[in-house]
Amino acid sequence: MSLETIRIATRSSKLALWQAHHVKSLIAEACGVNVEIVHIRTEGDQNQTDPLRQFGGTGLFTKEVQRSVLDGDTHIAVHSLKDLPTESADGLFLAGIPQRAPRFDAVLLPAGTTDISSVHTLPAHARIGTGSPRRQAQLLHLRPDLQVLEIRGNVETRIAKLDNGEYDAIILAEAGLRRLELQDRISFLVQPPEMYPAVGQGAIGIECRSDDKGVQQILNQITDQEVACCTRAERSLLLELRAGCHAPLGALTDFTDGRLKLTGVLLSSDGTERLQATSDGPPESAVEIGVAVAQQLLSAGGRKLVDGE
Repeated sequence: MSLETIRIATRSSKLALWQAHHVKSLIAEACGVNVEIVHIRTEGDQNQTDPLRQFGGTGLFTKEVQRSVLDGDTHIAVHSLKDLPTESADGLFLAGIPQRAPRFDAVLLPAGTTDISSVHTLPAHARIGTGSPRRQAQLLHLRPDLQVLEIRGNVETRIAKLDNGEYDAIILAEAGLRRLELQDRISFLVQPPEMYPAVGQGAIGIECRSDDKGVQQILNQITDQEVACCTRAERSLLLELRAGCHAPLGALTDFTDGRLKLTGVLLSSDGTERLQATSDGPPESAVEIGVAVAQQLLSAGGRKLVDGE
């Protein structure tokens, strides 16, 4: 295959396809090359019922997509960055991170509900649907009375379950809802300090083969360097903790006066324990900033929270 055509490997969900088509348009605009999209079915897509952490760890939504690139069937793999393991698969390189979408979490209420505007005004013992241990732990820290329940399926399926009365509310990423033009269903956002987003939330990660310098050059042209710096710090925090993508860990980065600041929160699964740490420094120290936050959390007793003890 020549660089006259770049083949993108992606999952087949509506959100994954939105991301793939978005990357396709960025590449076409930046380089003028032809881009094709190849659909890949992953283990996480095939099992739509079991809680994610019960039938596998990291890479449930990425391994088969990555294999397509490694086998030479495609040139690049497009992922939600929050789903991408922090340690690159052998032979692959995280070469592209475009501009980031909004990165906070959104609460959706049944259609027609208008009298609830925050987590604190949800009814006592409300049933909240989310498959994320990070969201579950932070919710329980705020409201121990809430019933946090597993929910699987694509965005539309989850909203249908909400409207059918299976849940009193569900939580989804604001980015995904906006990308699918479902922002009208957002009842309210939950943001720091109440709820910290996942590492890489709202960002797209693009991998290629580590020896494919031509594709790496193309992906560098569509990379937002500030976003790449922020996510490098976030992923360094996750890597240093050895926490995996299902740990109850939240992270927030921002730039102030040319300095990068990272705050991390780590919780017990039931939300009763919560640790927080912050570090900052120049952008070129992104990895070291992530390590510093991780070390603060570990020094405060974070290892038992990561291990679920």
